[in-house]
Amino acid sequence: MRLHALLVVPLLFAAAPALAGSTSGGGALALAALVGERSPALDAPEREALGHMLDGNLNFTFPADKKITVKADSVVCRAGNVDISLHSCELAFGGRKFTRTGRAAHELYATLIEAGVQPEGAAGSIYAGLAKLVCTVDPNTVKATAGGGADCTFAPAS
Repeated sequence: MRLHALLVVPLLFAAAPALAGSTSGGGALALAALVGERSPALDAPEREALGHMLDGNLNFTFPADKKITVKADSVVCRAGNVDISLHSCELAFGGRKFTRTGRAAHELYATLIEAGVQPEGAAGSIYAGLAKLVCTVDPNTVKATAGGGADCTFAPAS
């Protein structure tokens, strides 16, 4: 009986489904701002507001009843664990794709990890990615400095 339990327990973990994730607060704000920099759906004032908030500059105006929504089909980052200078991310928005490299890619990679995305290793690289990202940021709530105003949901990368 004990041997059967030892064989079944690892199979339960191996068959566990990948779960959707969410984050809020500072991690969500960072994720929204870094992905939003490249989002073709955002206008310049929205990108500027996200950048201001990520930089800690809350001295800007934004319409009281407006929120910023950042959506991406996928965000997949790669960090080298053999070539430790390698950092790259690919962001997909509909049919448009953008690539980030170097320091900007590392910042996004680290933010994915902060948001709870589980990295996976493969052949000299560590990958962290997500799909179906939706972040909602209320700049006026963020400006109130009470810890709220940014929330993101996402699915595991496929």
